[in-house]
Amino acid sequence: MSVNWYALQSHPHKEAVLASHLQESGFEVFYPRLKVNPVNPRARKVRPYFPGYLFVHVDLETAGISTFQWMPHARGLVSFGGEPAAVPESLIHAIRRRVQEINLAGGENLEGLKPGDEVVIEHGPFSGYEAIFDVKLPGSERVRVLLKMLSRQQLPLELNAGSIRKRKKSS
Repeated sequence: MSVNWYALQSHPHKEAVLASHLQESGFEVFYPRLKVNPVNPRARKVRPYFPGYLFVHVDLETAGISTFQWMPHARGLVSFGGEPAAVPESLIHAIRRRVQEINLAGGENLEGLKPGDEVVIEHGPFSGYEAIFDVKLPGSERVRVLLKMLSRQQLPLELNAGSIRKRKKSS
């Protein structure tokens, strides 16, 4: 009996329904989500860390691969060469830690941020400094901001997305 973590692909925007169904079926599920601070108060306050994917901890010999191919809202296990790819336990722990760090920092504050928006750095060595939002870096939770310097120069700086917040306009 070999229990491993596997990445399971869901249909678009059905991760939560699939995670719930898996848990009700007795499977251990890891569905990482990030808090977001949307501008629109009716917008979702949580979003998937990996849109379209979640992780299931299972013995495939016992459960069978077809269980995940034919489950409602599932597209199947992530496979390479026809074989489901096991996700190392260490990677699951690293993802859990990273998601927890982002959520403890107040979540992702990128909703509604546009290049040129003024932000305040809330965590790290530049905490308290004002900067200008430049861009969300592709494939990561990092952003590039332009740190305002005394000499009117702007220093590009890469930070975790959870360490900035949009500066409130003073009235």
